[in-house]
Order: sequence, then structure tokens, then C-alpha cells
Amino acid sequence: MPEKINDKTIFSLLEVTNSIKKTLEKRYKSAFWIKAEMNKLNHYTQSGHCFPELVEKRDGKIIAQIKSTIWRDDYQNINRNFLRILKEPLKDGIKILFLAKISFDSAFGLSLQIIDIDPQYTLGDLENEKRETIQKLKLEGIYDQNKKLQLAFLPQRIAIISVETSKGFGDFKDVIDKNSWNYKFFYLLFPSILQGDKAVPGIMAQLERIKKVIHHFDAVAIIRGGGGDVGLSCYNNYELAKAIALFPIPVITGIGHVTNETVCEMIAHNNAITPTKLAEFLIQKFHNFSVPIQKAKDKIVDKSKRLLSEENTKLESELKLFRSITVSILNTNENHIKNASYAIQQQSQFIVKNNHEKLNVLQAKTRITTKFNLNQLEAAVIQLQNKLEIQPILYLKNSELALENIEKNIQIMDPINVLKRGFSITYLNGKAVKDVAQLEVGVAINTVLFNGTIDSTIAKIKE
Repeated sequence: MPEKINDKTIFSLLEVTNSIKKTLEKRYKSAFWIKAEMNKLNHYTQSGHCFPELVEKRDGKIIAQIKSTIWRDDYQNINRNFLRILKEPLKDGIKILFLAKISFDSAFGLSLQIIDIDPQYTLGDLENEKRETIQKLKLEGIYDQNKKLQLAFLPQRIAIISVETSKGFGDFKDVIDKNSWNYKFFYLLFPSILQGDKAVPGIMAQLERIKKVIHHFDAVAIIRGGGGDVGLSCYNNYELAKAIALFPIPVITGIGHVTNETVCEMIAHNNAITPTKLAEFLIQKFHNFSVPIQKAKDKIVDKSKRLLSEENTKLESELKLFRSITVSILNTNENHIKNASYAIQQQSQFIVKNNHEKLNVLQAKTRITTKFNLNQLEAAVIQLQNKLEIQPILYLKNSELALENIEKNIQIMDPINVLKRGFSITYLNGKAVKDVAQLEVGVAINTVLFNGTIDSTIAKIKE
């Protein structure tokens, strides 16, 4: 009961709060739906209860606020529905439509007791955020700016934003490091939280770090795995999406979920549904380059072997023909020499015999000459005999020298010796080229040297 002091009616604080409580209980008998922004969840894991701070904002300013309570059992049911429908837990900074009763306690004051929260309303709000982020990026003309960047032909140096203990990061490394083609990659981890409220500032901070050493990398990979679809709303954040869109090198993502794409995945240069698929994408880039090169190499080796075999066959055939011709020439000249030698012998014998007969006649005519004249005559005869003996020998030696010169000329004209001296033989369609008139610019020719062949294409002909 109130007191009376100096004609004044005085109420105690408890009486006033009890009166307020009775009034509120009389006025607000049932629960009703309210929309507000949950500024802070204030969940206490030990008790399981939550004490959210609820606000309403207009033009960024708080125009209303109140404390609230979610008891443990209600929180578990509400959070379970959020995970099932939104793929996100109940958390700070989201707009909610909730069923609540007005509660007033003399000690703790006015608050709202939250009984249930409609996740569909929050889902719609998150979708609105996603649409607004996309619209802003498109209005600024940067929605597809990262996609327009040229990804390295062989993206080998990757800056990775992930959690070191993430299963997705582990899967990515296994695929990259153990690829059966032994392609080599360099990657460096820039660790960051990848879901929840702290993900946005964490990822943006690591993007700034990468910018400082950007010349070391071909691309940035944001890798998240093992977390299901929970905590993905951060990838619809405008500031994070803008940082990715404006990043100076390609950003590729492997966030690891199967629901609709987030904005960051949409504006990334390339997106894979899992870290494993992202690693396979990088390996495929190498594969697209390696396989045609290997096929071209095999084709070049095969064609080279075939051309060498054909040219060797042609060369062996020409060598056989050359040997046959040179042997025939040698045999013919050898027969000529034998015939000439026989003729020289016959002629020498005839000359000796003839001169002997002349000598006998001369001796008969000069018997009456003096002994001095006889000696002089004998000396002349001896000189003549010596001359007759030396002349056939000189003739034979001259013939042998002539034969040796012929053999040397034949050896000099041997194609192998000609090639050894720096000459070459040029073939067009398997036939030796003897006149530049046979050739045209752009035609493929084969040049045979002493120790190999050269395949070339005519760029210019100068007569």
C-alpha cells in the first residue's frame, strides 16, 4: 500500500513495477509476430539460453531497441529450422520475423520472450541482400571485370586463401601434389576464416596481403570444404564481392556446396563446386597443353625416322650404282693398260731386233776401220742399247702414273668424298636438283650432307 507523507502519496519501486507488470499482462495477453534486426544474439553455451539485442533502424540510425530472451529448448528448435531451411545458423546481424510475448520483471525490466522465428522471412532478406549486391556490381560495371582478365596459359603459381586444417584444402593439395602426370605447381597458403561474420574481413585482409606480392602468382584460389552449406551468406557480401571483382589477377573459387551460387562465385574468374574439382580444373589446363605437344612430338619423330629411312635407302641405291659404274670403268682402263703394255713389249722387241740387224750390217762395213773407230762405234752401240732398254721402262711408268691419276680422279668424284669436302646434294621430290628453274618459293626440299640430311622450305631464290 502507498504511504502518506506530508499529504503526498508515495509508492515503492516494487509497487510501480508490479503495476506496470499487471498493466502489460492485462494488455498483452497473447503472443504476436514482430519484425526486427537481431543486432546481437548473446548465446551462452553453458546454459544454452540466448539474450538477443533487438533493434529497428531507419537510414542507418537506431529508432527502437529492446532486450529479449530465447530459452534453451526454443533456441534449439529455432536453430534447427534455420540450418534446415537457410543452411545458416541463427546469428548476429540478420533480420528476423519472430513470435514473442511481452515480459516484464521487477528486477530485470521489460523484454520480449521469443518463442519462434520464421526462417523464411530471414531467407528472403538474405536473398534480397544477394540481389542487391549483384545489382550494385552491375551498376558499377564491375560484375564481370575479374572474368575479363586473362588467366595464365599454364596457371602454375597459386595464392590460396583457406584454413590450414580445412578438409577442402587437404583434398586440393592431394589432387595437385599427386597428379599422375607429374605436373608441378607452386602454391602458398594465406590462412583465413571462411564462414560466418569474421570471414568477410579475414578474406579481404588476405587479398590485400596477396596484392603486395602479386607478381609471384598467376591466380588466387579461395578454397573451402567440409562445412556443407552452412555459413555461406558472407559470400553474398557486397564489399567482399567488390574486392574479388576488382582484384588484378584471376580469382578462382572452390567453396564446396551444391546449392545456388553465391555472388562471389558468380563474379569469380572460374568457379568449381568443390576444391577437388578446382584442382582438376588447373590440371586440365596443363593437360590441354601437354597432350597436343606430345602428339606433335611423336608425329615429328615418326616422320623424321621415315624420311631418314627413305633417304638412306636412296643413298645406298645410288652408292651401289656408283660402285658398279666405277668398277666397270676401272676394268675397262685396266684392259687398255694391259693391251698398251703388250703392244709396247712387242714394239720394243721389234726395235731391238731391227737395230741388232742394222748393227751387224754396220759392223761388217766397218771391219776395215781402225781400232779407235771400232771402240768409238762400240760406245755408240752400247749407248743405243741402253737407250732401247730404258725407253720401254719409261713408257710403262708413264702409263702406270696415268692409270693412278685416273683412279684418283674416280675416288675424288665418289659422292661420299665430295660430300666430305663440304659439298651437298639437294633433292626435290626424290630427284637431285640441277637447275634453280626447277624450284619455287615455299617448296619443301631435302639437302644431303656427309653426316645427315636437312629438311627445309624455300624462302627466296636468287639466280
